[in-house]
Amino acid sequence: MSKSDVASCPAVRAEFSEGEEMSEWKETTLGDILEIKYGKDHKALNDGNYPCLGSGGIMRFVDSFLYDDESILIPRKGTLNNIIYQNSPFWTVDTMFWSVINKSKVLPKYLFYQLTLIDFNNLNVGSAVPSLTVPVISQIEITLPPLPKQKAIASVLSSLDDKIDLLHRQNKTLEAIAEDLFRQWFIEEAQEDWEEVCLEDITQRITDGSHYSPPTTEEGMPMASVKDMYDWGINKDTCRRISYEDYKKLVDADCRPLTNDILIAKDGSYLKHVFVVEQDLDIVILSSIAILRPNFKMHPILLALFLKQPSTLDQLENIVTGAVIPRIVLKDFRKFQLLLPPKNIQERAVSSIVPLYRKCWGNNKQIRTLEKLRDTLLPKLMSGEVRVAL
Repeated sequence: MSKSDVASCPAVRAEFSEGEEMSEWKETTLGDILEIKYGKDHKALNDGNYPCLGSGGIMRFVDSFLYDDESILIPRKGTLNNIIYQNSPFWTVDTMFWSVINKSKVLPKYLFYQLTLIDFNNLNVGSAVPSLTVPVISQIEITLPPLPKQKAIASVLSSLDDKIDLLHRQNKTLEAIAEDLFRQWFIEEAQEDWEEVCLEDITQRITDGSHYSPPTTEEGMPMASVKDMYDWGINKDTCRRISYEDYKKLVDADCRPLTNDILIAKDGSYLKHVFVVEQDLDIVILSSIAILRPNFKMHPILLALFLKQPSTLDQLENIVTGAVIPRIVLKDFRKFQLLLPPKNIQERAVSSIVPLYRKCWGNNKQIRTLEKLRDTLLPKLMSGEVRVAL
């Protein structure tokens, strides 16, 4: 990471050094700076305004809270690396720990960022279910700079996270506007004389990715499954790697998403993710992801918005199979029916909706850049390799 990489981001004002005087940094353990508490069952609580948190985030809102000050939540069972910072009243479930933090020794937000660098999976004491215990967590060793330094470091990282969060919220708003426009024009105002077609009538092909999973390599090309999908694309960083030879074979087998393809989560939480591919991807996909390649009788973005409608998801229940892992049956999916709006109505909608999507794509590129900058800065700030002007 160069100085210009940091300087290009207005949220960061960092000074670089070959190494920093560390005499003021103190070694301690988590047990010395926080008191770990157990979460509690939430089932008997009524609905309310306080978030009830699990390892995946907010589960529901309840009428009581366990704590009303800054806290860090650490999973007790399950996915151990989902560390949560909370700065408003909350309840947390019994598979999570929460903490009372000694603020005279550590800034909670700084501690949160430091804990995200720890792989808690390496501290697992469970067998069938990954688990952590209070003694194990309490013995974790960390090094703390003076409080003013902690505040400066946390401020830099929080500035990046705040910008990322703002862009995510903008995308949610823009996507909601697009979905509302689609619903108004193509569902509420749909006409009886519109042509009824099947998905296969408005696509060149509907297929899934590779049913063969090549061996994983340390270096190579990315291969994606549903776990690597997010709202606007595929996260290359979480994809496993395969050899270039295997990648080339799967490209030849048409398992590479191309511009204007629509990718959908086919297996598991089907249609959890539906998005239009903005540009050709240097990725191949497994069969848990399906590709719809439009023939432009219906604009790809409009087709994607149709697939994201709650009414579409409800109707798809009839063509889903599998008890443990639900899967969309593609031969039935191809026959799935919808009304095809006339071209002039599509063009009117596209003129309003496509700019919203372009803005979201631009925001998403900024998000990826800021996330990479944050993830690069985080360990360097915590080690003192990069120092922040106070």
